[in-house]
Amino acid sequence: MLDYISLIRVKHWVKNLFLFLPVFFSGGLDHFEVFGELILAFFAFSFVASTIYVINDYKDIEADQLHPKKKTRPLASGAISKKHALLLGAVLLLSGFSIASAVNVKFMFVLGIYFTLNLAYTFKLKTVSILDIIIVAIGFVIRIKSGAIVTNIALSHWIIIMVFLLALFIAVAKRRDDLVIKKASGEDMRKVTKNYSLDFLNVGMSLLAGVIFVAYLMYTLSPDVVARMGTYRLFYTSVFVLAGLLRYLQIALVENDTGSPTELLFKDRFIQSVILLWGLSFYLLIYFKDLILFS
Repeated sequence: MLDYISLIRVKHWVKNLFLFLPVFFSGGLDHFEVFGELILAFFAFSFVASTIYVINDYKDIEADQLHPKKKTRPLASGAISKKHALLLGAVLLLSGFSIASAVNVKFMFVLGIYFTLNLAYTFKLKTVSILDIIIVAIGFVIRIKSGAIVTNIALSHWIIIMVFLLALFIAVAKRRDDLVIKKASGEDMRKVTKNYSLDFLNVGMSLLAGVIFVAYLMYTLSPDVVARMGTYRLFYTSVFVLAGLLRYLQIALVENDTGSPTELLFKDRFIQSVILLWGLSFYLLIYFKDLILFS
């Protein structure tokens, strides 16, 4: 059972919590009627994303067997047969789109775009430098767009920009990690790594971190956001965004230990604390602004 859970990357379902961001940023967390469909959408997205993971692992069995970490994956290690993996992927795909059609036809269409894009990524586009990390970032934009569709919430352009840039930042960090592993082991973990260098990726991460922070400040100070949220104090939360970005840069550039952002989220106490404090402070400023004297 644990091998199957590992194959479909259940721990990576945390990425699909991005579907809940539109309702959070809109100040609508107290609108409980939207959460039923959001939860269904979360599982629909997770099932389809897991199908992509299964297809990717099936295609990359030989390459994964050379990777110091990926060689323990169920398909690469032989713990799960190819036949059983494909059957599981088919069941997940059918289940995901069935749930999506029940939630919202437009959501099902957007989910289909996500699946098609990631299928193209798996079979070809992940070998095209720059485009590979852009597609990963687009996947997160599709997630928040899906959440907006399900809840019928209009997305701020600043939210879309920030999510895209943040996902791009993390994707660059992952490519850097692949390059570090390549230099240490002599094995190409991804074909696309030959088109990157540490200097290029270091500059890319630093540049994106700065742009993300500025974009977040622009979002919190935007007149539309201030009017909608009823407070201009949201920029206070930027200290946690800055701390999180600096910590991620420290892990990548000093400790050379970025790897999977999901694994990092589960193991790094500093980043966990920063995310918790950011979420709590943002929540209090929006939902309890009348009780906070300085707001």
